[in-house]
Amino acid sequence: MLTLKYITENTDDVINRLAKKHFDGNAIIAEILELDGLRKTSQVQVDSASAELNNLSKEIGMLFKQGKQAEADQYKEKIAELKETIKTLGDQQNGAELKLNELLVQIPNLPHTSVPEGKRPEDNLVERAGGNMPNLHTEAVPHWDLAKKYDLIDFELGVKISGAGFPVYKGKGARLQRALINFFLDNAVEAGYLEVQPPYVVNAASGYGTGQLPDKEGQMYHCTIDDLYLIPTAEVPVTNIYRDVMLNENELPIKNTAYSACFRREAGSYGKDVRGLNRLHQFDKVEIVQIQHPDKSYETLDQMVSYVQTLVEKLELPWRILRLCAGDMSFTSALTFDFEVYSAAQERWLEVSSVSNFESYQANRLKCRFKGNDKKTQLVHTLNGSAMALPRIVAALLENNQTPDGIRIPKALIPYTGFDIIN
Repeated sequence: MLTLKYITENTDDVINRLAKKHFDGNAIIAEILELDGLRKTSQVQVDSASAELNNLSKEIGMLFKQGKQAEADQYKEKIAELKETIKTLGDQQNGAELKLNELLVQIPNLPHTSVPEGKRPEDNLVERAGGNMPNLHTEAVPHWDLAKKYDLIDFELGVKISGAGFPVYKGKGARLQRALINFFLDNAVEAGYLEVQPPYVVNAASGYGTGQLPDKEGQMYHCTIDDLYLIPTAEVPVTNIYRDVMLNENELPIKNTAYSACFRREAGSYGKDVRGLNRLHQFDKVEIVQIQHPDKSYETLDQMVSYVQTLVEKLELPWRILRLCAGDMSFTSALTFDFEVYSAAQERWLEVSSVSNFESYQANRLKCRFKGNDKKTQLVHTLNGSAMALPRIVAALLENNQTPDGIRIPKALIPYTGFDIIN
């Protein structure tokens, strides 16, 4: 959430940068400024009435001491009027503050100056690419056929148990899932991230803190009786560890990693692009999260992108990194890099990771601050990245490594799978 101070001091800049995200901020910003003016005016009037009330209370005390009961009673009537005025002004001020907050959460984060113009995924910029494109044999098939052939994933059984988008992994398919999770966690720990194991459900305050709530697109699974939400990513519970926390500057950066199952309704998803593992309602992912000093967050973002690159390289997958255009970025992000791997049998690129800097947008919602060495209090910057999401990684691994004799396992994964081929 943008701070009210920043909006009031940089109104034109805010409106112009929101326009880059294709968000018309004119009306909502004007309403925010009007409400802020009302809130401030109410506060001045409350302070004035309170000061008058205090003075009258002192006068009444003096009059009682002097035995002037009648005059004291007249002041009592004035005091009652002032109390009613203060209450009315307080209600007006509280109403303005509530409405202000309702409006502030509707404004997306401002895009970084390096974010390219654009509305669609086709407008994203390729930063760099690497890896070798596989040369598949003539009878190569997509991963959903491989999963059936080698009895790795049962999509129909998942439909029976839960519904579409909830596959059942079996045998070496399940072992491959577990291997990838451990591989990603071990790499993250080696890179200096502290592993945590978070809950898979969060309260509304946590969803609000990282920007998933209000749920504008209806993507969260809501347990209505308990008012809890299934997490769409471990980013939510892990980042909320630091909600309402005051850190010291020497504690930064904080680096956490976590595995979790992730749950997304994916409302409106259909067609060939969601077949097999391409888009699921439940999937596994390892997340990396950093809480960083504002002066160092973009250096940290580059480091996180480079780290994720090492993972796709170890998995021997052809990859590319995209700098997302303003129209393709998330509501909360200031700058995002997406990783895609090439799926040879489908002949298309699949997104497997997003790495983002949210600057102080989440921190303002979370009230996560730090006290600098100069004793000043500031909001931290938050960053996170998928390191990595499993479904499309698995799809690419199965498709790209298929041979007439079976599916080859990348060298880096063999110590985790315990086998070097699926046949």
